[in-house]
Amino acid sequence: MKKFKKMMSAFGLALASLAVVACSSGNNEQASKSADKGELSGEIVMWHSFTQGPRLESIQKSADEFMEENPKVKIKIETFSWNDFYTKWTTGLANGNVPDISTALPNQVMEMINSDAIIPLNDTIESIGADRFNEAALNEAKVGSDMYSVPLYSHAQVMWVRTDLLEKHHIEVPKTWDELYEASKKLSTDGVYGMSVPLGTNDLMATRFLNFYVRSAGGSLLTKDLKADLTSDLAQEGIKYWVKMYNDVSPKDSLNFNVLQQATLFYQGKTAFDFNSGFHVGGVEANSPHLLDHIDAYPIPKVKASDKDQGIETSNIPMVVWKNSKHPEVAKAFIEYLYQEENYLEFLDATPVGMLPAISGISDLPAYKENETRQKFQHAEEVILEAVAKGTAIGFENGPSVQAGLMLNQHVIEEMFQDIISNGTDPKEAAEKAEKKLNDLFETVAVDVN
Repeated sequence: MKKFKKMMSAFGLALASLAVVACSSGNNEQASKSADKGELSGEIVMWHSFTQGPRLESIQKSADEFMEENPKVKIKIETFSWNDFYTKWTTGLANGNVPDISTALPNQVMEMINSDAIIPLNDTIESIGADRFNEAALNEAKVGSDMYSVPLYSHAQVMWVRTDLLEKHHIEVPKTWDELYEASKKLSTDGVYGMSVPLGTNDLMATRFLNFYVRSAGGSLLTKDLKADLTSDLAQEGIKYWVKMYNDVSPKDSLNFNVLQQATLFYQGKTAFDFNSGFHVGGVEANSPHLLDHIDAYPIPKVKASDKDQGIETSNIPMVVWKNSKHPEVAKAFIEYLYQEENYLEFLDATPVGMLPAISGISDLPAYKENETRQKFQHAEEVILEAVAKGTAIGFENGPSVQAGLMLNQHVIEEMFQDIISNGTDPKEAAEKAEKKLNDLFETVAVDVN
């Protein structure tokens, strides 16, 4: 098993007193009792990051109905943004201030496993139907024969475009990064930016954008031996490309943008291009419904049009059960409840096109197909589904790793871009410093296979 060799303050984990070797399901003292062995009883806390109204309401509704069916169960739900969630669990782990059940980002689950913070969910997955899940999604949190998370939904990053602006200026949908640059320059007019390049140090967006470029040419931000790779010719091309895009077509405030600030510009019709998942549909509908007829999704550009199609970034958003839970059987039963057909459809319908089923047998249901938003954005969903099938979580190209999570969550690449743009540091020099900083962080992770 992988384990932490030592901890640095940069992690913010404060785990010095914790044992950090992940245990197998057979040794876990809190192994689940199946729900059919008796009446469920106990109070659990769920943390999730579904801050938007419809998704939040759907989860709460399922919790309320689950409690009605199990009167001795109480579920308390707390909501945190994705960034706040990472801080919350890493700082709370040392004193046990973690929930019973939570959502997570795929890259965080390996950190949780290596911190011995969560328990295997093989029995829950089998109960739902292991063959219904995408094997790649399950493998993102698999250690040995144990699977530590249950994928709740999937989505992938694609390129969103304002089709009306392209038509007005007689511009084809860009297929290469150079074409995107030229199109963005032409469309930076009349109060619209070609696109925004988000580089804020409180989010992972600069890492995401650099990964787009590198992955589109078949590269990775991590080498096969899990070292940071920011000084390769390809990575350097990508860094210089996004600096050029920022300087030439992006609002200067985007130097400090997080994901919501970035997306809001597209929602409001102030950018012609953006990268995101199908969640953009709901964002535009809420902010600028008159633009719904003028947006669509297309594959992420490539360095060369002739380059092989690559999987870029797929997110299989999981749920986990925490080892500190006093009632893991209740937590697992509630997870299973969320996958009951009626509950699951209602949850997916909270953000159609944005959340795609993580299990088979859903997308073929008439109730799923008949959703008006899915029908309207059928092309976009097809593009996203194709991207989901090909991509991985950032840095998982060579398999799940703690290093990938650290690369995303420590914001070193974001600091690198800030250094280049704000201080005029040479891209190669800045990349060398960032690469060393990341690899020094990675050195704190010892890899032992038991």
